[in-house]
Amino acid sequence: MLIVTSEQIAGREISETLGLVRGATVRAKHLGTDIVASLKQLVGGELTGYSSLLAGAREQAIDRMIKQAQDMNADAIIAVRIQTSTISRGTSEIVAYGTAVRFARA
Repeated sequence: MLIVTSEQIAGREISETLGLVRGATVRAKHLGTDIVASLKQLVGGELTGYSSLLAGAREQAIDRMIKQAQDMNADAIIAVRIQTSTISRGTSEIVAYGTAVRFARA
């Protein structure tokens, strides 16, 4: 599945727009990650526990979006965006969305 953030794909003609596809996940922080992050804030640097948590959540949201596009027999997903929002203290929702399309057949 070709996934792009642009609205066009160089060298490909889009013949059909299938519609919105999306994937979402909600993740909560782990108490252990919070403790390590609190200590890390004292000395500075990347909070790798949070980075890893969010990277995994983004991948899961993208995978779910791709699955929905595959179910529609799409060739690609264009105009892809990823959005994160806080649901409550310590939990975040990650949503990946875009437009499923089919290419013109030669």
